[in-house]
Amino acid sequence: MSDIELGPGKRARAAYSFDEIAIVPSRRTRDLEEVSISWQIDAYKFELPFISAPMDSVVSPETAIAIGEAGGLGVLNLEGIWTRYEDAQKQLSDMAKLSEDKAIRKMQEIYSAPIQPTLIKERLAQIRAAGLLLLERSHHNGLQSFIKQSLMQVLIFLLFVAQQFLLSMFQKKLRHLI
Repeated sequence: MSDIELGPGKRARAAYSFDEIAIVPSRRTRDLEEVSISWQIDAYKFELPFISAPMDSVVSPETAIAIGEAGGLGVLNLEGIWTRYEDAQKQLSDMAKLSEDKAIRKMQEIYSAPIQPTLIKERLAQIRAAGLLLLERSHHNGLQSFIKQSLMQVLIFLLFVAQQFLLSMFQKKLRHLI
């Protein structure tokens, strides 16, 4: 691949889209047992080379679970409709029945609702309960405070555990000296 100059000091690589690539069979036939389409991210292995788009119209918590059970990786949008409404499917169904101009107004109304941290926890727990790797997309400021709060709770717990460990070690040393 060659680099393309975009401007002074800025370069980019050429990329290809699906319609520019053709997969041609080789002269040698391989058995299914010899071929693997699995892939890996760090220690996580996936049997299906599929990652979903983190879009409300594409992935619900149920869809993320189905994709994971099939061997792929479902990505849930934590800034979307699934973390704003308990019954997000009703909102999507109502919007689908509207004309284009009314649907746009309805979509703006739907996405103006605040993100609910309790729904974030519920959606993540739902996917985790299925025993699947969880990948979520978020960059919302409201989520940052939720994440900071969660991390702070984890840090407090770890400090408590460390304190208990050090206390038990100190007590053992003290008993040994007496």
